[in-house]
Amino acid sequence: MPNSYFSFRQFTVHQDSCAMKVGTDGVLLGAWAEGGSRILDVGTGTGLIALMMAQRFAGAQVVGLDIVHEACVQASANAAASPFAGRVSVVESAVQQYEVPERFDSIVSNPPFFVNSLLAPDAHRALARHSCALPYAELFASVRRLLAHGGVFSAIIPAECLQAFVSEACLSGFSLTRRCAVKTTVRKPARRYLLAFRQQGGAAFCSSEEVLQNPDGSRTEWYESLTHDFYVK
Repeated sequence: MPNSYFSFRQFTVHQDSCAMKVGTDGVLLGAWAEGGSRILDVGTGTGLIALMMAQRFAGAQVVGLDIVHEACVQASANAAASPFAGRVSVVESAVQQYEVPERFDSIVSNPPFFVNSLLAPDAHRALARHSCALPYAELFASVRRLLAHGGVFSAIIPAECLQAFVSEACLSGFSLTRRCAVKTTVRKPARRYLLAFRQQGGAAFCSSEEVLQNPDGSRTEWYESLTHDFYVK
């Protein structure tokens, strides 16, 4: 049974009311994504990624967006108890209906990713894991509407969803500018990809491959360096 909370260096994430718990994917994205002065976290869940972005980008205003009421309540409480309480707000809304007067410099998302699999039995967990609630086409249409000129959209995606996700991005007018294949160990294939997109305009493309664990099970130098400011040990 997962712990009801997860402690980081500068904040604690309570997660007993959220279907999707703190996990490696969220930590990777929160530590890797590009930021700005206005940041939107789509599908914020516990608020983990929003809090990580607030820690990394001092002075940034961060909005966590989620469609699940219980997640919004918990994310709001996590933000209020953090050192970034004045800079992190949580909004209960579907991104398709979300409107703001000023666009965001950075949008981040650990989006629903199961497209053709059976729905999870828990309704909230199903919303968090299955793209029926947020199809890729609608996600990218929303990002295009909410992202400022020159802004960046960052996401983390399972390897089996990579082709469909990138294809939808291209159809929506985005270019892939950064791609990091993440392997659990050096001998295993990449299980997840960190991706960064900008609206098409000739941006250079950077590709890398990284590993999370050394043969002895310890964190690799890359993973340790990436997450040093967050993990307690």
